[in-house]
Amino acid sequence: MDTKPPVPPFTKESATQKVRLAEDAWNSRDPARVAQVYTEDTKWRNRAEFPVGREQVKEFLTRKWARELDYRLIKELWAHDGNRIAVRFAYEWHDDSGHWYRSYGNENWEFNEFGLMQRRFASINDLPITEADRKFFWPLGRRPDDHPGLSDLGL
Repeated sequence: MDTKPPVPPFTKESATQKVRLAEDAWNSRDPARVAQVYTEDTKWRNRAEFPVGREQVKEFLTRKWARELDYRLIKELWAHDGNRIAVRFAYEWHDDSGHWYRSYGNENWEFNEFGLMQRRFASINDLPITEADRKFFWPLGRRPDDHPGLSDLGL
C-alpha cells in the first residue's frame, strides 16, 4: 500500500504540511500527480460533480484545467481532528475568452491510515474579477514561500 505522509492522526503542524502539499500538487495542474494522493475508491463532491475513484478524478481534473486557464491556488488550514482536515481556499483563473474569476471555497477531507484521501467534499463559489483585481502572482507551478497566504491577503 502506498503511504503519503504525513499520516493521521494530524497535529496542527502535520495538517498544515498536508494542506501545503495538496496546494503544491494542485498548482502543478497535473491530473495524474494529483490523483495519486487519493484512494483507488475515493469519493468526491465538487460543485455538481461526484467523481468516484482515481480514474474519474483524473478525468475531472483534465476537464477542469482545460477550462480554468492560468490556474493559481492558495489553500489554508481551517481545522483538523484525527483523520480529518478542513481547508478554505481561493484560486484565480480565466476562461478562453479572457474573463477572470476568483473562486472561493471550503473542503472537508478524510484520510485513511496511509495518508491517502478517501473523501473530498468541496463547496465553491465563483466571483468575476478584472485582471487588475488579481492577487495571485507567481510563475505557474508552486506558490513561492514568500507569497502571501489567504489571511495575509485579507481573503
